[in-house]
Amino acid sequence: MERRRIGIAMNGVTGRMGYNQHLVRSILAIREQGGLATPSGEVIWPEPVLVGRNEDKLRSIAERHGLNRYTTSLDEALAEPDVEIYFDAQSTQLHDKAITKAIEAGKHIYAEKPLAEQLDVALHLATAARDAGVRTGIVADKLFLPGLRKLKRLLDGGFFGRVLSVRGEFGYWVFEGDWQEAQRPSWNYRVEDGGGVTLDMFCHWDYVMHNLFGRVASVSALNAVHIPERVDESGARYTSTADDAAYGIFELDGADGRVIAQINSSWAVRVFRDELVEFQVDGTEGSAVAGLRRCRVQHRSMTPKPVWNPDVANPLDFRAQWAEVPDNETFDNGFKTQWEQFLRHVVHGDPWSYDFLSAARGVQLAELGLRSAADGVRLTVPELALP
Repeated sequence: MERRRIGIAMNGVTGRMGYNQHLVRSILAIREQGGLATPSGEVIWPEPVLVGRNEDKLRSIAERHGLNRYTTSLDEALAEPDVEIYFDAQSTQLHDKAITKAIEAGKHIYAEKPLAEQLDVALHLATAARDAGVRTGIVADKLFLPGLRKLKRLLDGGFFGRVLSVRGEFGYWVFEGDWQEAQRPSWNYRVEDGGGVTLDMFCHWDYVMHNLFGRVASVSALNAVHIPERVDESGARYTSTADDAAYGIFELDGADGRVIAQINSSWAVRVFRDELVEFQVDGTEGSAVAGLRRCRVQHRSMTPKPVWNPDVANPLDFRAQWAEVPDNETFDNGFKTQWEQFLRHVVHGDPWSYDFLSAARGVQLAELGLRSAADGVRLTVPELALP
């Protein structure tokens, strides 16, 4: 098979997500499997060029994985003749400048979300990329989780009948950093550094709702700073200025009418559910509960008939009455699966839905969610289009 080499400047690989999910479990995993085979018989072979601010960390990563291309200069990486793709996993505030450089260099771009902190910046990047003729992608990893892929299978098969509502629960307790080390970086809790669960998670929920249930037509949100003080990586106390919990109600334009979605996102909640994220979907013909990996269903014909009676113990084991949706396939890492789709999109023009316009929709929803919470109002979500 002919090997099609494609250079990828990977910026932000010294961070947790950039290193674990994108470099090791995606790009290096594709190389370990022998490249990405295509129907034409060609094999796409990614060649990573590591980019970051700390040369020692870059060198350590490169040596650990047998790589020899790394630099602290983004300009140098973008000037490499074989580099066709720029990937950005930096903090959100750094996206604009770096992605603009990549657009001007004529590189295709794949980026972690959020694309930007403000909608106007996201739309500017989407417009500039379109005008430059470069292909763009935004990470939409939740759609590639085994649980949500099973849920998509149910939706495509008409299992639910008319979808009525969606209820989502996401989150876990992030330690304050005093007596136990925090699981998330301290910048997540400072609005001046681009932190906040609304900005982070509403971008996810937009593409989940848009691709599974329908376009978000309105949002009503309430957010909170539940933990007002935390301890950073150096042991210093700091004031939390960004929201650590967001409670949203969304009206969706579903295929068969209005769908109501309620999604709670919190870094200040203790988990009493099977997975860190779960979505319950209720329809006229059946219901499902989907998480990271599992998906369970209850059809209309198998729905029990409980009766409210607080004076006697409940005789029904509700959980036992749900059936497990089988895998029926082998699910690969979701980040890797999306990387493979993007590589095929860049090299062969395969269909692709997760471009910078879709990224801008997520930023729009986060922006409106923050405004809704601040003003105490429900807001219409206008449809987006590039000028």
